Amino acid sequence: MALYIFSDAHLGSGSPETDRRKVAKISELCELVKRDGDRLVILGDLFDFWFEYKHAIPKDNHEVLFMLRELVRAGVTVDYVSGNHDFWMDDFFEDQLGLGVHQDDLEMTYAGMRLYLTHGDGLAPGDRGYRVMKWVFRNRLFVWLYRQLPADFAASFARSVSGSSRERTSRRDHAFAVDYEAYAQRKLAEGFDIVAIGHLHIPILQRIGNGWYVNTGDFIGHFTYARLSDSGELELKRLA
Repeated sequence: MALYIFSDAHLGSGSPETDRRKVAKISELCELVKRDGDRLVILGDLFDFWFEYKHAIPKDNHEVLFMLRELVRAGVTVDYVSGNHDFWMDDFFEDQLGLGVHQDDLEMTYAGMRLYLTHGDGLAPGDRGYRVMKWVFRNRLFVWLYRQLPADFAASFARSVSGSSRERTSRRDHAFAVDYEAYAQRKLAEGFDIVAIGHLHIPILQRIGNGWYVNTGDFIGHFTYARLSDSGELELKRLA
């Protein structure tokens, strides 16, 4: 059996044709998980925008939600670590789909190895502006106020902001790649065997001391994912 990890599909961004390709690749990955996996971790930004109201959720790309539910029904443990585009999750994924939801990070053991998994937004020390913005966006008062907006307006506004934010950070975050490596090194020094991060959209598999740093890349152009076998072999793989 194996653990699979992927991130950063940003469903809802780009053209309908682009989304169809992403969904098709996610379907391929789910089939791989069904074949020999017993756990899947989504490392954030599956959606380009996700916001739950009490009685409403975004309606696009529900096919992916059905795939995740089928994995759970097949006995696969599925965990969702929120990213910077989908952290406004409430209880839908847990109650309706059976996923484990983690707002910041996930610590787990697999194949006798300690793993630390996080999306990675705001990790760079120089990213002070985003750290402030992250605190504001996750503030309970801000979330409550946003929920008072009509759903259609709120979703349209958020998507426009999300798109401009994604373009800005995609250029900037490449400059922060060295900070992510340093962060992984610090976590490995704490006793973890593997540190898995997303957000950068850069596929990385790097040996650091006795441990591993893996960045899962993205499901936009790279279609890369990490696979950890129950014998402890870690691979960074790409869907053709």
